[in-house]
Amino acid sequence: MKSIPLADRFCKYVQIDTQSDPESKTIPSTEKQKDLGRVLVEELLALGLTDAHLDVFGYVYATLKGNVDGKVPVICYCSHMDTSPDCTGAGVKPLIHKNYQGQDIILPDDNTQIIRTAEHPYLLQRIGDDIITASGTTLLGADNKSGVAVIMDCIQNLVNNPSIPHGDIRILFTPDEEIGRGVDKVDIKKLAADYGYTIDGGELGSYEDETFSADGATVHFYGISAHPGYAKGKLVNALKIAGDFLNRLPKNEWSPETTEGREGFVHPITMGGVGEHAWVKFIVRDFDTKKLAEHEARLKKVMEETVAAYPGASAKMEVSEQYRNMKEVVEKTPAISVNAIEAIKQAGLNPTLSSARGGTDGSRLSFMGLPCPNIFCGEMAFHGKHEYVSVQDMEKASQVLVNLAKLWANK
Repeated sequence: MKSIPLADRFCKYVQIDTQSDPESKTIPSTEKQKDLGRVLVEELLALGLTDAHLDVFGYVYATLKGNVDGKVPVICYCSHMDTSPDCTGAGVKPLIHKNYQGQDIILPDDNTQIIRTAEHPYLLQRIGDDIITASGTTLLGADNKSGVAVIMDCIQNLVNNPSIPHGDIRILFTPDEEIGRGVDKVDIKKLAADYGYTIDGGELGSYEDETFSADGATVHFYGISAHPGYAKGKLVNALKIAGDFLNRLPKNEWSPETTEGREGFVHPITMGGVGEHAWVKFIVRDFDTKKLAEHEARLKKVMEETVAAYPGASAKMEVSEQYRNMKEVVEKTPAISVNAIEAIKQAGLNPTLSSARGGTDGSRLSFMGLPCPNIFCGEMAFHGKHEYVSVQDMEKASQVLVNLAKLWANK
């Protein structure tokens, strides 16, 4: 079967607008995500994966049947199809900067958009690679279409080289990961995998078996409405209370812009309302799940101190679970990480073990019964116009997945 170069696949996929929408109530949140799903199903069927299909919720399922005797673990490779709501994904023009030599990259459709090595030092490790960027007016979509392309390339390689031993491999492409709904409608029974790997990481050789634990929190403020012309001594403006509340949050700690490593944070992501009722939504993150309650108690204390300064006003806080640290599940099956690290070594790379200051579909899949750490695919500077990926990083990631399939077959 004629092979499609990985870079060509990737450039094709990023030109399909799959931006998800956090305000939508539909599943998937945008129908256009299915446009990529249909393309992937067509390509999987052409590769001989006869059960490939797109379901009503926008998930792509497929199986590459094993070619070894005996029972071996079924593994799943998973990536998400949607792109972030933070930056438009419509009209992406992928540009390949061949044999990159360490220069700052000026994006041609908006020359104020410059990918500077001072801000993106990983580029200096990719000298000689072919770097793909967008043109300056959109994000690129490497998060996570690089992962999608890597999985498709791996499957193509296994189909075209039947002498490579592997067990059954399940393929799962998900919608709406960027808005936290990526596995809401996954059919775990239909997937029927023993272990999984999301392909949604950054630097060459990186492997993540740990993520944040995450909650969402919404703080509501209730004021007293009055006609503004006759409001003296009566009006209590909930919008002003919310503003005061945000101003009381620490300036030098406890936020994404002031933390790193294993430090947790509380982060306001959106707000709204009117004079009578205003609200602020937060994400709460920490690697230690027990510390989430501490962060939330501290946030509630700031809320109470704020509202106490406004007689007649009231407030409440609502908390919801989002996802939990996958390490709590993954570490119970050491072979998952042992095989991933060995697969990276067999690709000639030095594995880098890291903890993701975020979450992936694998975080929730792990707690749904499918232990699912995360493997690199080269995506960098995601969610913005400076996003980029190295073609050679993607090719190495594909090689890692082939190695990983062989290792599990040998088990």
